[in-house]
Amino acid sequence: MRTTIDIDEKLIKEAWAVLHPKSKRELIEVSLREVIRREKIKRLVNRLGKTPMITLGEFLRLRRRG
Repeated sequence: MRTTIDIDEKLIKEAWAVLHPKSKRELIEVSLREVIRREKIKRLVNRLGKTPMITLGEFLRLRRRG
């Protein structure tokens, strides 16, 4: 998809220095993937906080019982 947007040049330069992409397109794609990855991790952590956890020993014992 082709889109024209205005992005803070200082922000672009800082991201470029950190990521060393081959192109602006790669810079944006890597950045978007990272934001998505972090949000998925946050959601997973929030869900795990609401899910009862079992120890590895309990898991193996339940698994052996079939």
